[in-house]
Amino acid sequence: MKVLRTPDDRFESLPGYPFAPCYTEVPDGEGGSLRIHHVDEGPRDGQIVLCMHGQPTWSYLYRHMIPPLVEAGLRVVAPDLVGFGRSDKPAAREDYSYQAQVDWLGSWLRANDLGGVTLVGQDWGGLIGLRMVADDPDRFARVVVANTALPVPVGVTEERAAAVRAFREQAPTPSMADMMKALSSPDPERPERSFAYWQKWTWETEDFPIGMMIAGMVDGRSLSPGETAAYDAPFPDPSYKMGPRAMPSQVPTLPDDPSVEPNRRAWELFSKWEKPLLCAFSDNDPVTRGADEPFRERVPGARGQPHTTIRGGSHFLQEGRGEQLARVVADFVRAS
Repeated sequence: MKVLRTPDDRFESLPGYPFAPCYTEVPDGEGGSLRIHHVDEGPRDGQIVLCMHGQPTWSYLYRHMIPPLVEAGLRVVAPDLVGFGRSDKPAAREDYSYQAQVDWLGSWLRANDLGGVTLVGQDWGGLIGLRMVADDPDRFARVVVANTALPVPVGVTEERAAAVRAFREQAPTPSMADMMKALSSPDPERPERSFAYWQKWTWETEDFPIGMMIAGMVDGRSLSPGETAAYDAPFPDPSYKMGPRAMPSQVPTLPDDPSVEPNRRAWELFSKWEKPLLCAFSDNDPVTRGADEPFRERVPGARGQPHTTIRGGSHFLQEGRGEQLARVVADFVRAS
């Protein structure tokens, strides 16, 4: 496995991100190793809040939440997924899969021997984090899901699946405007087709503008030029972007996607999960609209919890509503 490592000087003097780096070596699955970066702030004996980011962000996304969580007496641990942030970046598309990310971060979790953990998962941070919980439930005390899902496609016929495959394999690369339109106004009858625009555009746009994309999906504040640049910092050139490009295609939207069965097995665990689970979704995220309902309806530990709908914030609510989300998390840990 060819692995790229972003030079340290790319992360110097990033606005609002003074945190010291921590590193863990984990097996890469091919006889080598990968270095995973994480932030670790707050009292060593504090209850651990594990903040998991998604695509195409990194732990920089949690910079507004870390200080108030630490002030609440919590220990905040925020890793970068492999291929993102300060973590190592495998260079080939086939190196990335949903299962590989679960395996890598699961190894990282065990290597750091974290226990009594409160998971905060957003976007891919939820998809991966929830599978980590299902694989190692005794390490987790509670879960916060925020603008995320544990997807298992339902009602997608073979005809619909074939249409998505044909679109992804044969259609011209959609324009950025077409992709944004599909994401912002998904077809409720065929959501897999709408999401395919994002999957196809990210994969076929070799140097897609990560910082600009994130800035355009934040509601409640505007990112400064320095903050936008910080989201581009992990990627000195397009060869470093294989993780952000590859991961959208790993979301299981079709019945034969390889992660459908592992996600079904994870739902079997969560259908019996008695520990507290809280939903904290923003009210204006078209990507995950309605994804909180399965958690509220199917997870025993979600019953009676103070589920929160955060007004505004859009998809990356840690940017637009970070301090509010931090209060929700701190109150949830304190109360449960």
